Amino acid sequence: MTELTVKPLSTMAELHQVQKIESAVWHMDPIPVHQTFTALNNGGILLGAYDGALMVGYLYSFAGFKDGISYLCSHMMGILPAYQTSGLGVRLKLKQAEIASRMGYRMITWTFDPLESQNAYLNLNKLEAVGSWYKANYYGSMQDDLNQGLPSDRIHMTWDIIRSTSKPAVHFQEEYVLLDGDRYGAPVIKTAFYTADFLIDNAYFVAIPRNFQKVKQTNFELAKEWRMKTRNVFQQLFERGFQAVDLLRSDEGYSYYVFTK
Repeated sequence: MTELTVKPLSTMAELHQVQKIESAVWHMDPIPVHQTFTALNNGGILLGAYDGALMVGYLYSFAGFKDGISYLCSHMMGILPAYQTSGLGVRLKLKQAEIASRMGYRMITWTFDPLESQNAYLNLNKLEAVGSWYKANYYGSMQDDLNQGLPSDRIHMTWDIIRSTSKPAVHFQEEYVLLDGDRYGAPVIKTAFYTADFLIDNAYFVAIPRNFQKVKQTNFELAKEWRMKTRNVFQQLFERGFQAVDLLRSDEGYSYYVFTK
């Protein structure tokens, strides 16, 4: 592995390289080049990550507009497996924010599977973005290897790229855990979920597996149980005005979402 670099992409040849990475990572038909090229030339940003001259990852985003507000919609990231622990995810997102800010954007949005702890840690802890709402089965039935067979639930992320202050740290409190994992790897909704008064000053915690894909591969019924039970708790929190603000890692095989108002 040589020095890894990240740069904007613009040529058709580069866009075709992105398609190859997309197919290798997601195992589905890639986005047509004419679509990425059009998005790129109308407010979008497409970044490539390189090991020397070899493209090993990408980040694709396009212009968004809703309720009178313009923003950058970050749609898809793909990094080859051998490079997924190299820090490229953070580097791609930070370069995206740098370029977006120069273009006049103030906000970047995207969605992700809330049970993927590595993505949640990147989004909430490293980037300090905020989870603002939850949608059950957002994309309907998906056939790629990561999503096949489960409802495509998603958390919507909002990243204020102009904000200069960090989010205040929140310390773990056992009594405010609404859903935890037991010693057998199963999700357990805690009594606190049914008795909580959901005060504005409190932080609440929701467990997810550290490696959800491993759960899917070894016990698919257990994976479905995690999806449905976390959905119940997540929906209640978002409906009550809470936001996902951080992800805390533990030594017990679980990570914990932090929700505050």
